[in-house]
Amino acid sequence: MKNGKKIGVLMGGLSAERDISLLSGNAILSALREKGYNACSIHVDRDVPKRIIEQGIDIAFIALHGRWGEDGTVQGMLEIMGIPYTGSPVLASALAMNKPMTKRVLNFHQLPTPEFQVLNKGDIAEGKLKKRIKLKFSLVVKPISEGSSVGVSIVEKEEGLADAIEEAGKCTDQIMIEEFIHGSEITVGILNGCPLPVIEIVPKSGLYDYKSKYTKGMTEYILPARLTGEQLFKVQDVALKAYHAIGCHGVARVDMVLDLKGNPYILEINTIPGMTHTSLLPKAADHAGLSFNILVEEILKSARLHL
Repeated sequence: MKNGKKIGVLMGGLSAERDISLLSGNAILSALREKGYNACSIHVDRDVPKRIIEQGIDIAFIALHGRWGEDGTVQGMLEIMGIPYTGSPVLASALAMNKPMTKRVLNFHQLPTPEFQVLNKGDIAEGKLKKRIKLKFSLVVKPISEGSSVGVSIVEKEEGLADAIEEAGKCTDQIMIEEFIHGSEITVGILNGCPLPVIEIVPKSGLYDYKSKYTKGMTEYILPARLTGEQLFKVQDVALKAYHAIGCHGVARVDMVLDLKGNPYILEINTIPGMTHTSLLPKAADHAGLSFNILVEEILKSARLHL
């Protein structure tokens, strides 16, 4: 790929995760240039097709997070343009971005995930929530298609549910409520079909929300996770099965919670994980002996067209 191929790093975008995408994209761009690749940045907005054509790129390295970037839309555009790209194909990207659809696929494949329910923001009238909620408290309330824990709340009692739904509804018209599993959060990165070391996530606030993810000192990351050998094998196996069930390609990250008995439950699948030097996927890769620059190069090698 170093022989004349031009790599465009797609970053920014239109989602609530734009700032994180810019951090990921610039870190990737630096790594590619350090490895000797002809790489340029492409800031993504509604004019992105024009910018891609103007830059004349041969391969797209997608560093977008959230809607209009991680959800299959940009991937479909690149398929039409005939430009190979990193990450998962259109369908897998769309499925993984939509949390209820992810869970339906996981349920079909008999992979463990917390019970859930979908609500329409417009259907929720004051006084009717109690009749609509089928799950028992405690509950997690989240938008159906945002990443980085944007708009996510834990609700212990019915009194806090309306406010949590209103907060999630700022992001999407549909809201997912999910059974809250008491236990420890873990994440498993997958690189080209191979699981990476498991990371245990310990947020000081008790909730791994946007603030805990991106505020220094708010979360402790334990690598390798404090699990037995049998548990490590089980969670990596479950993560890999989820990766294949959704149809992922290249790199992905599967977020899970282990209940108090050590049983894993899949929370979501990220098809374009954060790629700053302090992000979880690079941490796991480094523990496996892959430097950040090598990780970026391995992801690049997986770029392809899928349709």
